[in-house]
Amino acid sequence: MNIDKPRVCIGLPVYNAEKYLFGAIDSILSQTYTNFDLIISDNASTDGTQEICQIYANNDSRVKYFRNEINVGAVPNFNKVFELSSSEYFKWAPYDDLIEPQFLSQCVEALDSNPDAVLCYSRVRIIDENGVFDVDYNPGPYTGFSDPQKRFHNLMLHPEYAVQQMGLIRSVALSRTGLYRSFPSSDEILLAELALFGAFYEIPDRLYLYRRHKGQSTQGKQRDRIYFFDTSLTGKILLPTWMYFGAGIRVIRNKSQNIRVILSCYFTMLYWLLVPAHFRAMGKDILLASNQLIRKIISSSGLKLQQSE
Repeated sequence: MNIDKPRVCIGLPVYNAEKYLFGAIDSILSQTYTNFDLIISDNASTDGTQEICQIYANNDSRVKYFRNEINVGAVPNFNKVFELSSSEYFKWAPYDDLIEPQFLSQCVEALDSNPDAVLCYSRVRIIDENGVFDVDYNPGPYTGFSDPQKRFHNLMLHPEYAVQQMGLIRSVALSRTGLYRSFPSSDEILLAELALFGAFYEIPDRLYLYRRHKGQSTQGKQRDRIYFFDTSLTGKILLPTWMYFGAGIRVIRNKSQNIRVILSCYFTMLYWLLVPAHFRAMGKDILLASNQLIRKIISSSGLKLQQSE
């Protein structure tokens, strides 16, 4: 074992993040647990993000700064910071959230003491865009079951804010997943996938500050958000709800070997499919995709007609 290698890596994907970036980085560098690297991947920001990151990289050897030549979308950038890491434990850090100084120390201690747990997170304080306290939040759903199929069931059928994804994760478990996928709410799939490998451990202290503001990626129409998540998909005809459902099925097929767990998880996905809101969303996907296809055909036919004239 390389004793000089940090046990923890924090990945901070950023894009035009200057409004909240100082606070986010300061909260990371103020941790009482110091044996970590901070990897920042800048998604070709056009504001002052690059200058801010370089200031920190120049002043703290733990900070490693990378910059993409083009905006590849949020999902490839989130995945990139993990791919650049090589630590025992990994944590994603959004540019707009904060962590209390004891966050890492308590999470590392919890994972060291609970080898069957794959992820450790804390309870939350929700703050507004100005950092003013709004309300306390206990992340759900419950993921402490010993049975993986029960954890999977709760995460797929009773999703909440998915704040657990910003906890401390065992890198060996995370490397076995498909990471984030390029469709809305793929964080729910990632958590369900991780839950097949082990339980989640909750710290009762409120060490995570989750910021709600108008610039969050959760804002806007679902189909428009796909192109924010992955710019390579711009202009393509997509079925986001079907993509979500398909990913849930593939997670079961690829990650679980116990037949009882597999069948139970498939039943959960069948139940998910029959939820009226999900069923309607899949139908809407088909209608919108058909309309998009017709528009493309008409546009292409019109262009060919103009060229022939």
